[in-house]
Amino acid sequence: MTTAKPLTEVSQNGWDSLEAPMIRPTGFREYDARWRYPDEINLMGIQALGLGLATQLHEAGLPPVVVVGMDFRSYSLAIKQALTVGLIEGGAEVRDIGLALSPMAYFAQFELDAQAVAMVTASHNPNGWTGVKMGMQRPLTHGPEEMARLRTIVMEGLGRPREGGRYVRIEGMRARYIDDLVGDFRLSRPLRVVCATGNGTAGAFAPEVLERIGAEVIPLHTDLDHGFPNYNPNPEALEMLRDMARAVRQSGADLALGFDGDGDRCGVVDDRGEEIFADKMGVILARDLIGLHPGATFVADVKSTGLFATDPVLIAGGARIDYWKTGHSHMKRRVRELGALAGFEKSGHYFLAAPIGRGYDCGPRVAVEICKLLERNPGKALSDLHRALPRTYATPTMSPWCADEEKYPVIERLTARLVAMAAAGERLGPLPIEGVVTVNGARVMLAGGAWALVRASSNTPNLVVVCESPDSEAELRAIFAALDAVIRTEPAVGDYDQTF
Repeated sequence: MTTAKPLTEVSQNGWDSLEAPMIRPTGFREYDARWRYPDEINLMGIQALGLGLATQLHEAGLPPVVVVGMDFRSYSLAIKQALTVGLIEGGAEVRDIGLALSPMAYFAQFELDAQAVAMVTASHNPNGWTGVKMGMQRPLTHGPEEMARLRTIVMEGLGRPREGGRYVRIEGMRARYIDDLVGDFRLSRPLRVVCATGNGTAGAFAPEVLERIGAEVIPLHTDLDHGFPNYNPNPEALEMLRDMARAVRQSGADLALGFDGDGDRCGVVDDRGEEIFADKMGVILARDLIGLHPGATFVADVKSTGLFATDPVLIAGGARIDYWKTGHSHMKRRVRELGALAGFEKSGHYFLAAPIGRGYDCGPRVAVEICKLLERNPGKALSDLHRALPRTYATPTMSPWCADEEKYPVIERLTARLVAMAAAGERLGPLPIEGVVTVNGARVMLAGGAWALVRASSNTPNLVVVCESPDSEAELRAIFAALDAVIRTEPAVGDYDQTF
């Protein structure tokens, strides 16, 4: 296989664009692969990626049977076809499930007894992005080691053509996936649900799931439109959450459930129109689940609220809490390693393991479980469960720009600076620093249970910043200002995508 070439060596409008794979190396990220198309990868590059994944499966001694699906973007079909050609060239059997959510592709791995998956999606990224979520051992997806090896295979031209590749078109997987989500559960209480999909792929799935469990669905931007005319489908972004909140207040709905572009995340707004960040929704779910499964283990990512460790209901139920690296691949692996019941990520990924789910992140599965939660709490609105939590004040997830080539060195320097501040007994804003958790960037632990996080985004050219205070919004703003002052010592860091 021809070695993939740097961007500068392949034109987008010439003979070589149809002959040579062009791939930006930084598109291979910690746990998935994303590029701007066609600026950072061409179709021959996608084909080389498929050949590389097939080669990696053979190297690992795994059956080269790969479930392939795609999200709803104008160019996703072309990307999927190029990926499929590469997989078949590498001797893999491609089982094509067509238009899909990422969790539908993960489900199909179990349904079709296939270990590997390659889902063409850029999730909530703006139009012009593409990518692939890959895995070799269900329900796991590629982590840093697997991605690094795949990058080497592809960029160094180590992909090996093999005989035996074949293509199989799978019909009816959407219906099987929805049947599995719905099961025999039906609501016994009336429930009006705003279903928001930001015109992304989940619009073809989530409304039907909610209707079939007996909910009255109030659709919000559920028509598929790859132009994303309203906003990018990202239920972690305040723009989408506030639109969901507006719809709840206008309709008098019991809650709103929002889904990202490939359906593996779920955002929530309660009946009062208050946004519930996913980590707080995770605490609400964990409170309910610990009553059904005393002593259960829960994994929370480092961006998540400190309530997982301090909540009295979880403590009384014997919950064991593990804070771990942000990222769907990291979290899936950790949930499996610990035999955890569930994992919760502030971005809206929930990882529900047996007996609830299969350990992968599935937005519609979470939506059904939230409806079951309300079913198990008759007479209580979601806002009652929300307000029963101990009060904390938290920022949204904020993402100052930082180039992919710069962000990891920047985080190394910022982490070293914050660790040195802790060692010197310094404060971050109004509070003394009690320690720094460095499992994934720097989570600065402050007196009284407050904390502040800065880390590198795993899939976009950004840093990630989150802060929380159990005391007040004024303290929260002071903590953020102090952390931001440290971040601003790095000239490579640009503007924030949103503030609070």
